[in-house]
Amino acid sequence: MNRYVRAALPVLCCLTLVLQGCSLTFDATKLGVPVTMASSASAPAQGTPFHVTRRAVYGLWGLVKISEPSLRKALASQLVGGQGVADLRIRVRTKFTDLLITGLTLGLLSPRAVTFDGVIVGQ
Repeated sequence: MNRYVRAALPVLCCLTLVLQGCSLTFDATKLGVPVTMASSASAPAQGTPFHVTRRAVYGLWGLVKISEPSLRKALASQLVGGQGVADLRIRVRTKFTDLLITGLTLGLLSPRAVTFDGVIVGQ
């Protein structure tokens, strides 16, 4: 049994790298303002809606993160003082142009479109 475990270990390590490559992690604590994913149905969030699309780019068939989108950078000029973000929704999509770039580069570059939707609310 021990030799099977030793034989499977490199395969599991490679599989872990492949599965982590195209993952995105969004941490609301690094935004610096209060963030909610949903408000109550009886009292929807009141404020300025926003819709921001940024690009995430991966390399080597998704194994390496080249660039990640940042909600903090995208909303830096709008989030001042005691404001916060409500009803935040994050969508990651692969558009036709993303597939075309991935195909033309044979997987060396894999872009994704990341869209942030929400409402900027005052405190």
